[in-house]
Amino acid sequence: MTFFTRAAAIAAMTFGITGLIGASTPGFAFELDKTVNVPSALSVPQPTPTPAVAATPAPVDTAQPATQADGKDQAPTPTLEYASLSEAVAAQETDKLDDDDLACMAGAVYFEAKGEPLAGQLAVADVIINRTKSGRFPTSICSVVKQPGQFSFVRHGRIPSIANSAAYRTAVAVARVALADAWDSPAANAMYFHARRVSPAWRMQKVASIGNHVFYR
Repeated sequence: MTFFTRAAAIAAMTFGITGLIGASTPGFAFELDKTVNVPSALSVPQPTPTPAVAATPAPVDTAQPATQADGKDQAPTPTLEYASLSEAVAAQETDKLDDDDLACMAGAVYFEAKGEPLAGQLAVADVIINRTKSGRFPTSICSVVKQPGQFSFVRHGRIPSIANSAAYRTAVAVARVALADAWDSPAANAMYFHARRVSPAWRMQKVASIGNHVFYR
């Protein structure tokens, strides 16, 4: 074999081996490329944990009702301002009349019950107040007192003048006690009364007999 023939054969063999290598490993470069392009686990953004929100406790009502020793609810005990009806009457202002209702009430107590015990005078005053609340009579003190045919001392819708006597001052004080509800009525819920000397045969419920008067509702 000549030199040139041998050199050509070697060259042909070299090109053939190179081609075989390239043809036998086509995925190597692809795998390298895939490895390079896969993102690192460290570079993947991690979800940010949401901080836990503390629950706000509901307000607690610390107020407790007053209880007795046995644990039952106990209503507050009312405090009486006066120890007796006579004390309540003695504590009232009697030198002046503040309004028309007071004057009408005092006139009714004076003419209907002067000389009666204080309980009887207060009961007469409370009859007038009860009538204003009943829905069957006028709604003001003076209208009840002056209503035609109800109180015999009223003349042509007017209350006669009254001298400033001890009896009248007592009537004014009793009227104040009644209007202020400063003492419980001795004839509860009564709306009518008459003198003991008469017997009208009313078909009503008798409430009390005080002094010379009988009270009904």
